[in-house]
Amino acid sequence: MSKIINFKIDGKDVTAVKGETILQAARKNDIYIPTMCYISKTTPCASCRICSVEVEGVDGLVLSCNTPPTEGIEVRTNSAELELERTNIMRLYDVNHPLECGVCDKSGECDLQNMTLEFGVAQQEFSAKDQLRKVEHWGLINYDPALCIMCEKCVHVCNEVIGDDAIEVKFGGYSSVIIPKNADTLDCTFCGECIAVCPVGALVSSDFQYSANAWELSRIPSTCAHCSAGCALEYETRHVGINGEDSIYRVKNNYEFNSLCGAGRFGFDFENRASKDEEAFKKAVEAIQNANAIRFSSIITNEEAHILQLLKEKLGIKLFNEDARLYAEFMKSYSSVSGKLHHSASMDAVKQADAIIIIGTRLATDNPMVRYAVRTASQHNGAKIVYAHPLEDALMKNTATQFMKYEVGTEEGVMALLANELLQNSDVDEQTRSFLDDLDLGYLEAESNVGDDELKLMTKSFKRAQKHVLIIGSDVFAHKRAKNIAKLAALIEKYTEFSLLIIPAEVNTAGVALTCKLDTDENIGNIVAYNAEGDFIMSSLKDSDLAMPALNQVEGTVVNVDNQVLPLNVALPFEGYTLNDIANALGLKKENTIDYTKELDTSKGFKAIAFDDLENFLTPYGEDKRGYILDEVVCEADSEVAPIEELPEFNGSVIYNCNPVLQFNAFTNKTHQLEKDTTLRGSAQFAAAAKIADGDVVEISFASRTIQRVFKQDEELKGTIALNPTFDLGQDFSRYRFEKSKIARVI
Repeated sequence: MSKIINFKIDGKDVTAVKGETILQAARKNDIYIPTMCYISKTTPCASCRICSVEVEGVDGLVLSCNTPPTEGIEVRTNSAELELERTNIMRLYDVNHPLECGVCDKSGECDLQNMTLEFGVAQQEFSAKDQLRKVEHWGLINYDPALCIMCEKCVHVCNEVIGDDAIEVKFGGYSSVIIPKNADTLDCTFCGECIAVCPVGALVSSDFQYSANAWELSRIPSTCAHCSAGCALEYETRHVGINGEDSIYRVKNNYEFNSLCGAGRFGFDFENRASKDEEAFKKAVEAIQNANAIRFSSIITNEEAHILQLLKEKLGIKLFNEDARLYAEFMKSYSSVSGKLHHSASMDAVKQADAIIIIGTRLATDNPMVRYAVRTASQHNGAKIVYAHPLEDALMKNTATQFMKYEVGTEEGVMALLANELLQNSDVDEQTRSFLDDLDLGYLEAESNVGDDELKLMTKSFKRAQKHVLIIGSDVFAHKRAKNIAKLAALIEKYTEFSLLIIPAEVNTAGVALTCKLDTDENIGNIVAYNAEGDFIMSSLKDSDLAMPALNQVEGTVVNVDNQVLPLNVALPFEGYTLNDIANALGLKKENTIDYTKELDTSKGFKAIAFDDLENFLTPYGEDKRGYILDEVVCEADSEVAPIEELPEFNGSVIYNCNPVLQFNAFTNKTHQLEKDTTLRGSAQFAAAAKIADGDVVEISFASRTIQRVFKQDEELKGTIALNPTFDLGQDFSRYRFEKSKIARVI
C-alpha cells in the first residue's frame, strides 16, 4: 500500500502519495504554483525555478516540481521574497526576447506573455548584448533560437515520451540553443510534440506559421481518425474569405497529459468537398437494393456500421470487411478461453508497467501511441521490454531491452514458447498442463529461432516486476493459426500477472467487429463499396460514384485500443449526402446518424447513451472523460488450445506489408504535409537475392497482384526481407502481412 504523507500548503492540510512532489500535491488540491518549464507527463526539467516555494525550517527556496514533501512540513507558495524571485526570473527571460508578439504564432496563448503580465514586468532593469541567431528550417518544424527560453520541455518530451531522442541542448551559457542530436538536421518521426509543449514561439509548424492568430481560430474537440489509438485532439478551423470555405488550419492536443503522432498533428486535411448529386444518390439507393454485398473499410463510425448491419438484415445482403472480420474471429477465440469479450489492458496500463512483451507488430508505425506508452514505461518505471518480431525496428532500439527475433510465420510456436515459460509456476488446469507438457520445445525453438536462453533471460529480467503487459499486434490476425494464437494469449492472461492489449489495425476495427455480423469476403458481382473496392463506390476519397463525408466531417463514435467509445465531431461541413440519407431512402428512419448511438448493442458492452450526452474532455489532472469504456461482457470459456501445427517456412524473397512513419492509409496519403515514401525498402541480402540495386524500378508479384516500386536499400534491415508500403494501394487484410514474392527489375 502506498505511503501517505500529511503536510500543509499555505495553512491547508494536504496529502501526497510517496513519490509525488509538492507541486503535484498542490495541483491536486487546486493550489496555484506558477510554472514555465514543468510538464506533467515527463520528469521535471527544473530549469525555470518559477515554481520555487518556501518550506518552514529550510534555508533558501525549494523547487516544488522535483521536491517530495516529508511528513508535517509547512509550505508557503506566496510571499514577498517569492514574488521578487519570480519577477526577476521573468525579467531575465524577457531581457532579450524579441518583441515579435504582433506576428508570433504563439501570441495570445504564450506562457511567457502570460507570465510577464502576471508578474507585472512592465519595464526592464537588465540588459544583454543582442546576438544574431539563425532560424532553422527542419522540414515540418521551424526553430527560432532568438525566441527560445531554454525551458527544455521539447528535449524531455522527445526523449522520455516519444522515444526519438532527436534533439538536445547545446550548452553555451547565454548562447545555448536546441540542436538536432548527432545529426546536421532534424532526423525524427516528426510527431510535432516539441511544437505542442513549447511555451513560446520558438518551435512552430512551418505550414501554419504566419497564417493565423490563435484568437481567430475556432476549436472543435474530436478524436484522431488515423489509427486505433483514438487520440484526443482539437481541430482549429477558420472561415477563409467572404465567399470561401471553412478550413482546418492546425491540430492541437492537451500536451500536458496526452500526445499526438505526426499523422494526427499534420495529417488533418483529408476532408471531402462535395455537393448533393441527386442522380448519383438515386443510383446509390438502386445499387444497394440490387446488391449482393456491401464491402466497407473500418474507417467508419459505429453508427454507420450499425446502419450497414441494419441494411444487411433488411435486404438480406452480405457484409464484407476482412479487417474487422478477422479481428472479430481472433477476439472470439480469445473469449472462448478467457471467458471475457474484451482484453484487459489499456495504454495507461502500458505506461504503468515494468514488464512488457510485444509480439506481432511493427509498433512504431502500426500504432505510435502504444509505442509512446511503452517508451514512457521504459523511462519512468525502468520497464524491461521484450520486443519479439522477425524484423528489428530502429525506432524501438533505444526502448526495447531485449529483441527476440523469430522466423517469419512462426508466431504460433513463439506464443507457445512464451506460454510455456510464463506458466511454469502457475496453477493451471489439467488440460492446460497437459498441453504444455506435450509441447515439443526443441522443435519449436529450432524452427522459430527463439532459444531457451532467450526465454530464461526474459524471465530473469522480469523477476522484480510488479505490473506486466503482453501486447499483440495485427501481424497475427490473418495468420492461418490466428485462432490458436488468440487462445495462447488468453492462457497467458488467464494464468499469469500479465494483462493483455490487442491492437486493432484501423481506427474503428474493434467497433465494427462488435457491431456487424460479417461474411467472408468473396469474388461475387453487384458489390456496393463504402471506402473500399466494388462495382458501385461510395467514398470520401476520389473516384467514387457517390461522394461521402470523411471522418473529420461527421458526428459519431469509434472504439479504440482501450475499448473506449470515443466521440468524433464535425470539424468541416459536408454538403453532400450521408449514409443515413441512403438508409432513410431504404426505409430506416432516423433524422441524424447519431440517433443510432444509443441503439448500439449493449450485449457487446456498449451503453445506451445518446451522443449528445457523451462527455469529451480531460480534467485538469489528466483524467480522460471522453465517451465511456465498454462494459465487460462475460462469455462462456468452453474451448481449449489446440496442438501446435508444423511451423511454416518462408524461404526466398519475402516482403512485409507495412507503412512508413506518418502514413496509415488512403486518408493520410491524401494530406498535403505528410511525406509519401512509396519505395520498396529492402536489405542488402534481399537486393542480392533479387539481383536488384538501389534506385531500380522493380515489379513485385504476390498473391494475385503485380505492382511496381522504386527499390531503396536499407542498411538497417537484416535478412532477405523488404518493406512494402500499403497506404497508396489499400491493405488487403485477408492476407498475412509477410508474403513470399517474386521480384523482377523493370528494364
